[in-house]
Amino acid sequence: MIDVVIAGAGPNGLMLACELALAGVRPLVLERLTEPSPEQRANGLVGQVVRMLDRRGLYERLAAPGAVPGPTPRFLFGAFPLDLHDLPDNPLYTLMVPQRRIEQMLAERAVELGVEIRRGHQVTGLAQGEKSVTVELHGREPIEAAFLVGADGGHSVVRKLSRIAFPGVTRDSSVSRAGHVSVAQQMVGPGGELVVPGFGVVPPFQHLRTEHGLIAWAPFPGGDPLISAVEWGQPAEGEASLDELRDSVGRVLGADLPLGPPTGPGPHVMRRLFGGNTRIADRYRAGRVLLLGDAAHVHSAIGGPGLNLGLQDAVNLGWKLAAELRGHAAEGLLDTYQSERAPVARRVAMHTQAQSVLIQPGGDVTALRELFGELLAQSGVRQHLADLLSGADISYDMGPAGPATGPLVGRWAPDLPALPDLRRLTSTGRPLLLDPSGVLDLGRWAPLVDAVPAPGLDTALLLRPDCYVAWQGRPAGAGRSAGDGLHEALGTWFKAP
Repeated sequence: MIDVVIAGAGPNGLMLACELALAGVRPLVLERLTEPSPEQRANGLVGQVVRMLDRRGLYERLAAPGAVPGPTPRFLFGAFPLDLHDLPDNPLYTLMVPQRRIEQMLAERAVELGVEIRRGHQVTGLAQGEKSVTVELHGREPIEAAFLVGADGGHSVVRKLSRIAFPGVTRDSSVSRAGHVSVAQQMVGPGGELVVPGFGVVPPFQHLRTEHGLIAWAPFPGGDPLISAVEWGQPAEGEASLDELRDSVGRVLGADLPLGPPTGPGPHVMRRLFGGNTRIADRYRAGRVLLLGDAAHVHSAIGGPGLNLGLQDAVNLGWKLAAELRGHAAEGLLDTYQSERAPVARRVAMHTQAQSVLIQPGGDVTALRELFGELLAQSGVRQHLADLLSGADISYDMGPAGPATGPLVGRWAPDLPALPDLRRLTSTGRPLLLDPSGVLDLGRWAPLVDAVPAPGLDTALLLRPDCYVAWQGRPAGAGRSAGDGLHEALGTWFKAP
């Protein structure tokens, strides 16, 4: 019997496969498509996931040689420029790399770790038993597994077969058109901006709102530029075309923009999308079936939160599911996947819906934007938005950890200048006890946790495999020892051998 079958070989499913393999579980990945999709979807990574990939030693596989993660000095919120350069703690990290490359890297890493990926395998049914789930496949023999994870996208077959409700809202008032194009060289400025006669400047890699809609211009290095336009109340039918895209851009800008077909090698985008969905599964688990990424939540793509949310779902689920399979899970551990990650999905849904309102045309929205623009002049507001967009505001309930708790408990472990090899230590995916004293006792949990002397730290930290702090020590004294609460915290998350 297979330990875990993962339906879907997108970034989220592959990341989960890597996490399970790190923990000693060998999952099987099933993918409906016979080849990776050539469609260009996400253009990069935004938020905590950038540093999480670095903690697993994967950032260097996507970035330029020698590059290290760093916060971006500027971003966007609802087509507003978001200046972050003056924030005392800027958590918003980005890595511009196409989703196709992310999938390729994760697939390569999964294979290195011994994961089997089978393409051309379409899930058509499932049947749950007390100790296993049988996965039925189109034209192939069924597969029995201890668990099935649906990472098969917003139209998830696994979710539907499990009869998990997907409540939310669908709006069809907008139409988005996007395509790779060519423009006259004299219309592109030295910084990549698009200079449109009769309108002005369209900055690169930003959303620009007008009184008629939204436009985005993305002159990717080494390839054809991508332009997109969003309108409201504009019907469309038939197949998407360059002429339709050109007309839409002209209406949004109020000026003609000559657009030609792309001239470089493909694959090229030419698409039209109506409206959008914001939906969150009413449960992330049904017996031995769990949902991951877009199978559990869909939302607007504005601000690029999708991969940040989905990949961190995978990191949260991976170590918990592995612990369940290997008999190391504390009671109820697997249920914390939903209790921790569903609220994060709700926050992403909240801020993408808010941004979707801010980009709409109309005088009432213009008034709202004027007020919102005044608020953005305050650094505290910009800090709040940076924390929200990155996921740095997440704080998990770490349970009864005894009297020795601290401000980092429940939060993602920050980079620690006193421990420069933290990246190497977390690449194994094992829990860590960072111990300045070198004498803290792990007790019965010693086989499950790596204890690391950290004399440069001023406090001891227990890190879960997903790099969230489960316990923080306090200085000894006044009837306390430096390890007060450590065993309580260990017992909350790990079943001692």
